[in-house]
Amino acid sequence: LKEVDHALNAHELIKIKAASDAVDTRRAWLEEICTATGAAPVQQIGKVLVIYRAAAKPVIALPR
Repeated sequence: LKEVDHALNAHELIKIKAASDAVDTRRAWLEEICTATGAAPVQQIGKVLVIYRAAAKPVIALPR
């Protein structure tokens, strides 16, 4: 969870590859991760869990 939190601070939207073949287990992990990190589930595609958490300080990209 510490690494997930660090990745969310850096990127807002992340993918997590779950190491389980059981659909119910992956759903439970997605819910647990989102609850623990304050993130929102975006989608689950097979073994990939996608979650989002808005950054505390949004980074504004300047046009080049």
